[in-house]
Amino acid sequence: MDYKPYSPEWHRRRYLKEALDKYLDDYVDNTTIYTDILDILSERSELAYAEFSKVTELESMLQSK
Repeated sequence: MDYKPYSPEWHRRRYLKEALDKYLDDYVDNTTIYTDILDILSERSELAYAEFSKVTELESMLQSK
């Protein structure tokens, strides 16, 4: 997909491409690439859930007062 040069989308794609190129240029095994991607997504998900839990707890506290 082509994005307008220097747009946020263009930069995101460029950073992702550079990261994947680095893995491939270093001849990293596909299983490692796969595992690293899943680890990154898992970390992001855990952080998002922790933030959600904190906000939910705060809402509950506010509603009980």
